[in-house]
Amino acid sequence: MGGIDVANGVAGAVIGMLFAVLFQQPLQDAWFRLRGRSGRALRTLRRRDESSPAWRTFSLGPLQTSALIVEGDGETPIPPETVFVHVLDEEVRLPEDMAPWRDEVAADSERVRAEGRTPVWNGPRYAVESFGISRTALDETPEVHLRLRPTDYYTFLAAQQLDRRLPDGATPRSRYLDPGEPLRAPAFLQCSFAVNVAVVTADDMLVVSRRSDRVRMAPGVWNSSVNEGLSRHIDSSGRSAPDLHAVCRRGMREELSLEPHEYTVDLLAFVLDVERRHWSAHYYARLKELKSTDLQERMSRGVADRWEHQTIDYVPFRPAPVVRYMMREDRVHRWAPLAPALFHLALVHAYSRTLVERVEAQILRRL
Repeated sequence: MGGIDVANGVAGAVIGMLFAVLFQQPLQDAWFRLRGRSGRALRTLRRRDESSPAWRTFSLGPLQTSALIVEGDGETPIPPETVFVHVLDEEVRLPEDMAPWRDEVAADSERVRAEGRTPVWNGPRYAVESFGISRTALDETPEVHLRLRPTDYYTFLAAQQLDRRLPDGATPRSRYLDPGEPLRAPAFLQCSFAVNVAVVTADDMLVVSRRSDRVRMAPGVWNSSVNEGLSRHIDSSGRSAPDLHAVCRRGMREELSLEPHEYTVDLLAFVLDVERRHWSAHYYARLKELKSTDLQERMSRGVADRWEHQTIDYVPFRPAPVVRYMMREDRVHRWAPLAPALFHLALVHAYSRTLVERVEAQILRRL
């Protein structure tokens, strides 16, 4: 019996070794696959149970921005006659614990002037009191109601210090802003409204500008073709409210030396930079006859605001070249927050959302 037991033990050991060699790895692989599928299923169930915010900022793969498209999809322009701008009389005032910050900006500007350097110009501006959207009764065309208050550039610079500590340890961002309600903010934190324009030449080249290193806000980043802020001094005649299309035309003239008869223009969207509280009207402009070489020659003969740009690129205005350009390693993290959404909307306006999103998905898969 002892010999039989030994023989059985040896046979069992050999069979066990063969089983381990033949089946251990496949069993382990099957177990890992089962565990992976179970984990993915559980994560999917959790996502279904979680709430998702209705408002999301514009993103395109690794290109993440703080631009929130509030109104407009690019395909259908917003008619200028449905945009109503109201200017309130009372000027914006900073809270008592933020008012000294404006004094610091003014004092610093005077010190720079005394040293013979270029001070910050305290231009008269507008702050956004509120932004409202409704629809017309018959065709549901969007109606935009923009309410503004007077302010100035020093107040804007003081209010841009959103993460600076107040005496009680809070910051303006933590005290006055709710990430869950991005459209609600006090007017003194929204002292910026601008127009941003995507300009396309007659030979289908998109104009992309790089901001000068000399500008105070966002120096050196890549930006829209034209960026122009509302000015109380220039854009309001007497007590009348500013006209956004007129501001767009002023920006085209001052930054690219273009006159209104040389292009067509469409208002595509209203967009908010939720990180810095900058509002923008996004426009698409198409040059009628001037090609990219013509525009370069025109600008060589003088531009009113040449100092605002240090570089201008011309990109073929088709979905694939523009998206690849935005995703370039030396561009993807160097954009002004509102520019990528503008170029996306301009492509949608020219080529349709279906085509543009298909091209974007193809390019993202290859990254």
